[in-house]
Amino acid sequence: MKTLLITGANRGIGLEFCNQYAEAGDRVLACCRDPGKADALNKLAARYPDLIELHALDVTDHAQIEQLARTLADEAIDLLINNAGVYPAADKRGFGHTDYAEWMAAFNINTMAPLKMVEAFVQQIARSQLKLIVTLTSKMGSMEDNTSGGSYLYRSSKAAANMVAKSLAVDLKGLGITSVAFNPGWVKTDMGGPNAMIPVEQSVADMCKVIAGLTLADTGKFIDRDGREIPW
Repeated sequence: MKTLLITGANRGIGLEFCNQYAEAGDRVLACCRDPGKADALNKLAARYPDLIELHALDVTDHAQIEQLARTLADEAIDLLINNAGVYPAADKRGFGHTDYAEWMAAFNINTMAPLKMVEAFVQQIARSQLKLIVTLTSKMGSMEDNTSGGSYLYRSSKAAANMVAKSLAVDLKGLGITSVAFNPGWVKTDMGGPNAMIPVEQSVADMCKVIAGLTLADTGKFIDRDGREIPW
């Protein structure tokens, strides 16, 4: 049985990760800002009362992250999934209409939070058997793949998250920890919208298969949901 810590677990990709890992018999520490209002997550936890444990966590609140790390100090966390993320609404307004406060908020969630989570939980990850960190980013954070421009806030925060995942791979390799950046694809979630091409169940199932085969030799990679490497 693996133990996972998942941020943004109340809906979309995070919720489906909780579902698929619990269904496989793994233990899930599911984090979201307000568990009391997370109806779908609570229903899932009721189905797997021995496997899913809910924790309140706003990933922009570093003091709360540190407190949760103290609460879970005795845990061995095999897999940290930095899933919490945001696509800023201001990006839809395009060039010349940049909301700089919203840009900072995007960096707080998409870029700073993944690093803070690892800094707070590195000891729990290091003492586990698998020692895995998966940071969900986006192909929109790839320099080479950017042929359409726009989405300055989202693209830059995800490109920066990729750099965080890469630096973690270098800095934590001596602890035997594997850090990768993952692109889930354009997924049918609240964030992805109704025009997205990939059902959330398929995206998560594909990623789970790839995650199951990760080794330290993969650390520092930017990986698509099907396991192929993505150019930076």
